Parts: sequence; structure tokens; C-alpha cells
Amino acid sequence: MSAAPRKGRAQKAQGPTTAPASAGTVATAVVPTSAATTKVRAGRPHGADAVPPSIQTAAAWSWRLLLIGALVTASLYVTALFKVIVVPVAIALLLTVLLTPVRRFLEKRLRFSRGLASISALLGLLLVVGGLITVAGSTIVSGISELREKAIDGFNEFMDWLQAGPFGIGVEQVDGYLKELEKFISSSQDSIVSGALGAATTVGHVAAGAVIALFCTFFFLLDGRTIWSWCVGLFPARSRDTIHQAGRRGIVTLSAYTRTQILVALVDAVGIGVGAAFFVPSLALPLGILVFVGSFIPIVGAVVTGAVAVLVVLVANGWVAALIMLGIVLAVQQIESHALQPFLMGHAVSLHPVAVLLVVAAGGFAAGIVGALFAVPLAALINTVVLYFNGHDKFPDLGTDDTLVIRGKPALPVMVRRAEEDLADDEKVPASARTAGRRASRRAGAPSSGAGASAGEDA
Repeated sequence: MSAAPRKGRAQKAQGPTTAPASAGTVATAVVPTSAATTKVRAGRPHGADAVPPSIQTAAAWSWRLLLIGALVTASLYVTALFKVIVVPVAIALLLTVLLTPVRRFLEKRLRFSRGLASISALLGLLLVVGGLITVAGSTIVSGISELREKAIDGFNEFMDWLQAGPFGIGVEQVDGYLKELEKFISSSQDSIVSGALGAATTVGHVAAGAVIALFCTFFFLLDGRTIWSWCVGLFPARSRDTIHQAGRRGIVTLSAYTRTQILVALVDAVGIGVGAAFFVPSLALPLGILVFVGSFIPIVGAVVTGAVAVLVVLVANGWVAALIMLGIVLAVQQIESHALQPFLMGHAVSLHPVAVLLVVAAGGFAAGIVGALFAVPLAALINTVVLYFNGHDKFPDLGTDDTLVIRGKPALPVMVRRAEEDLADDEKVPASARTAGRRASRRAGAPSSGAGASAGEDA
């Protein structure tokens, strides 16, 4: 193979080159520019297209999360502002879920009307609560005299122990402490008065809330479906059935929570009440009732009622019995906290025990005792509804056959309907005459009264 072809192939591979410059001529260089490079430079993204897709996705999520956070914050603010109304309505909803089986039993078995069954179920609840309070009060009154005498004896023994014990506190020092306490109380009268006024206001709010709760409970039992239909009717028509089905599953979740919480509270009350019966038989029943009521407030209620039981046993039977009672209370609370509360409650509301604990802590931190009381049912309700919206039905046995009649055709009052019928009869014109008048008006080019009325009706 000759050298000339090799040279030609080498020049083709190298691409365009500069021509040799002759004498007196300035050489110009030709820079090689490929078509791909020109295309990349021309297609370089500008503006929003230059932002990487990951940053665009993060920004889209960020403004949506900020909007959701603002809506949640506004909702919590409005709820806190109207807590005197919101809390009783929430309590009424839980009571309605609890009393609905009773109302259905009265309707089906005893043939009560819906109104009579609703008021009977509510009155039955009031009678049970009032009976428990009456029995507990009478038991406390009968045993308080004995407890008062034991309290005085225990205080005297405590004073003797202070004097003869390792602290060596004499009577004069104790009197000095009591005088300082009296001075502190006298100097804090303004704070005490303001606190008493605040307590009176709180009592007034509680009384008003109790009335609202009873009122709402009765009407939830009587016309709960109608009220729910009105609420669902506020949403767009295409989403009403989905909201209704999600609400049905939320009610089932609240029902499971309420019944499970009653079971947990009953176990606490029986355990602590039986333990207290060995030391203070006359006060065992009121202590059990107190523990039962307090157990509906997670964590705080159990601690407070358990402390009251230990204090009563301490006053009645001394340190040894109080330590034994403390062990009983701790054992019952440990069983309730580590076995019943997480597993039964977690199964009932489909929440992990860790989620239950964190939700109670968050609710208590945000809204105190009320927040701790409603944190778990609210979280369970939200969990059930959100899962259903995302296609996961926790209660498929409920089905979707149940539908709501959102708004029927409103019926006019009798007097108005009769007046409209009389007016229609007075203005009634035969059809043949009306047709002839319209034809004549069309030919003349002027609208007749019948044509004007027809145009008004079409508009």
C-alpha cells in the first residue's frame, strides 16, 4: 500500500486543517465545531427548567405542607377559642356511641318509639351515674368520722415522731412554721381570691358544658342520621358517598375505643377497690368509683386516684399498710399500662402501643387533661378515615350499600301552596286561546302577553 493513500486517510480523520500561509499572508485558524456541541449549547435549560427535578419536588411538597400546617393551626386555634362548646359536643358524641346499642334494644325489644328510646337511654345513664355518686357519698359520710379520728391520731403520732425522731424538731419550731404559713396565706389573699373566682368560672363552664353535652346527646340519639346527612351535604356531590362511608367506619372505631376504655377502667377500679377493702372496707366502694371515673383520663387519672387510695390507707392504718397499698396500686397500674391499655386499646383503634403513648403525651402537652382524654379517639378516627380515603378499608364487612338522602325536595307550607293554586286557577287561560294569541303576535311582529310570559319562564 502506498504512502499517499495513508496520508489522505489521516487528513480525513483529523478533520479540517489550516492551509499553509504564503509569503505576506496572515494564516487564519479554523476551529473544529461539531454539530452535537452546537445542539447542546442551543438546548441548555433556562429559568425554571434549570432547577433540578429533586428541588422542584421538594418545593412542591414544602408549600403544600406549609398550607396544611397553617390550616391545622387555624383549626386548633378555633377549637381552643370555642372549647366550651367543642368539648361538650365531643363528649356527647362518645356518649351517643355508648348509648346507641341501648336505644336500639329499647326500640326492637320493647317496641319503644325512637324519641322515647333516646330519652330513656339518656335517663338511664343519668340514673346510673347518680346512683353511683349517691352510694359513694353515703359511704364516705358513714366512714368519714372514723377516718377523721384516725387522721387526728396519725397527725399526733407524726408530731411525736418529729420531736423524738432523728430530725429533733421541737414544738416551738412547728409552731413557728405554722405561723409562717399563716402569714403566707394572709399575704396571698388576692391570689387566693382570684383563684377562687377562676374556680367559680370554671365550675360555671363545666355546668354549661354538661347541659350542652346532655342536650346534644339526646338529639344525636334521636336525629343523628339527619344531622350527619346535613353535614355530608355541605361537601361536593361527587365526594359525599365516600365521606359517608368513611364516617361510618369512624363511628365503629369510636365505639370500639369507648367499650375498650370502659373495660380498662373497670379492671383498674376492681383491682384497687379490692386492695383497699383489706384496709378500709368502708371506703373501698367510693375509692373504686373514683378510680373508675379517673381512669378515663389517661395517665393523670390513674396516678391521682391511686395516690388518693394510698393516702387514705396511710391515714387509716399507718405506714406499713400504706406501703402494701402502694404496691397493689403500682401492680394494677403496671398491668393496665403494659398489657390492657396498649394491646387492647391498640387493637381496638388499630394503633401501635408506641403511637398510643405518643399521642396521649402530645395531647396532654397541647391541651392538658382534655387533650389527653380525646387524643387517642381523635387519632384513631383520623387513622381510619385517612386509610379509607387511600383505598384501605379496615371494616369491609360494613359494605357500601348504606346511602344517605342528603336533601329531599322541600315541601311548601299548606297555606302557601293553596294560595299559589288559587292564583293559577284565576290566571288560567285555555290552551287554544293561548296558542292563537301567540300565532297572531308572531305574525304582527309584536309579542303577546302569553309570549312574554313564556320567555320569562324560559329565562
